[in-house]
Amino acid sequence: MSARMTLRALPALLRVGMAEALAYRAEFVIWMLTTTLPLVMLGLWTSVAAEGPFRNYSSADFIAYYLAALIVRNLTGSWVVWQINDEIRRGVMSMRLLRPIHPFVAYAATHLSAIPLRGVVALPVTLILLATAGRGAVTHDPAQWLLLVPSLAAAWALTFTMLLAIGCLAFFIDKSMAVMDVYFGVFAVLSGYLIPLDLLPGWAQAVTAWTPFRFMLSAPIEILLGRHSLADAVGLVTVQWAWSALMFAIAMWVWRAGIRRFEAVGG
Repeated sequence: MSARMTLRALPALLRVGMAEALAYRAEFVIWMLTTTLPLVMLGLWTSVAAEGPFRNYSSADFIAYYLAALIVRNLTGSWVVWQINDEIRRGVMSMRLLRPIHPFVAYAATHLSAIPLRGVVALPVTLILLATAGRGAVTHDPAQWLLLVPSLAAAWALTFTMLLAIGCLAFFIDKSMAVMDVYFGVFAVLSGYLIPLDLLPGWAQAVTAWTPFRFMLSAPIEILLGRHSLADAVGLVTVQWAWSALMFAIAMWVWRAGIRRFEAVGG
């Protein structure tokens, strides 16, 4: 399908995705509730910091960080790996392959259309962030607020394409969700989801600089909280998009190899 035809079909795909999100709102709410781990960590770390700052983090700093993490996670998370696994297991993938639109485009439209519903959660949390942690907890630079938009978009794209790649492993192995379990464990630590990255040991911080996980969650948080100069923040977003492009190429490679295998065995 040509790029022109794909663009023409995109509005319809987004409407269908929004309708699905509304139709399965109970499942959607349950999925959002699984992203509330930052609130658990917030309670833990504010207790630690109650008697005094912990490595330069006060209670207000922890509040700002974990509410920011909740915002970013809600706006950039994806469940596409479960969707692909389910469709391959039930044979639904065969029907999807007959459609004139590339499945990656259809998946992306479905997940992008759910972002407004996630915003219903993220917006109140943003207001709470400003009201509780105070304006001093976030950046005062309008340019960095603008930069937050492409940073969030890149974090979504990187998360989505990585989960696409993991989901496509279901073409090759029956227990592909075990890979997802390993992924989430690594992600939780190296992305800053469980603990701010600057609280990790020095060697672990060095590892995060060479993996994509920081750019899936921590990078937008760092920009939102004004942890970098504008030039450094621009560099951070550039690296996010570079990782997104690389992960998309990997996902496409796994997909094509998987489809050849799928068709060869009569899927």
